[in-house]
Amino acid sequence: MAKPLKAFENPEFLQSKEARSLRILSEYLEPEKRFSYKNIEHTVVFFGSARTGEGSGRSDPNAQSYWKAEEMAFKLGMVSKDFEKSGHHFSICTGGGPGIMEAANRGAERAGAESIGLNIELPFEQEPNKYISKDLSFEFHYFFMRKLWFLCHAKAIIVFPGGFGTFDELFETLTLIQTEKLEKPHFSIMLYDEKHWRDIIDFEKLAELGMISKKDLSLFTYFSDIDEGIEILKPRLIESIKNTKANCI
Repeated sequence: MAKPLKAFENPEFLQSKEARSLRILSEYLEPEKRFSYKNIEHTVVFFGSARTGEGSGRSDPNAQSYWKAEEMAFKLGMVSKDFEKSGHHFSICTGGGPGIMEAANRGAERAGAESIGLNIELPFEQEPNKYISKDLSFEFHYFFMRKLWFLCHAKAIIVFPGGFGTFDELFETLTLIQTEKLEKPHFSIMLYDEKHWRDIIDFEKLAELGMISKKDLSLFTYFSDIDEGIEILKPRLIESIKNTKANCI
């Protein structure tokens, strides 16, 4: 008679409905262990379209968002290295896939700064890009666990043009701050390309209709120039890093 498998070594059980809570817990504990080992406490998270590619190069007008995200991640990577002199630093974090995610990981690598990729298993589009730092590439099954890790260490999110996934992350973060579930002083939500966002979402109309309050319009900041965005964000990051540590929801 064959020796029975231990429960934690039984793949059939671990993939079963009954073991769902174990799988969820694993997607909390395993990243937590790795982040602790790598001393990750602060991140700047990039969101944006997985479908925006590098095109034919930096001069390609159809690929400007990609290269602007790469440039901003590069410059933030240099800022992080400068912060290290005072004992603080932050990591660039993305969803780990193609498009804007790849661009941000790529920019961080160009700066010689570490970057994180929080990938998720999807039927299309989502494969880890080659620019994520060693030992900081993750693969999630559960969207909600991936979202927790996006915001756990985040001191800012930078949102480039994107589709459903980008809107999902933006509005979830806005809701968490609005409802004070994400209690992080000096937390920044930065929207790149003011004209794009104003064309797509009329936040002022929402306030006018009473769907949001006028003070909610101060929860985010538009910027259309990378250097301008860095100048706005840098002092906020300094204050946020000095005054808060990782704060998972």
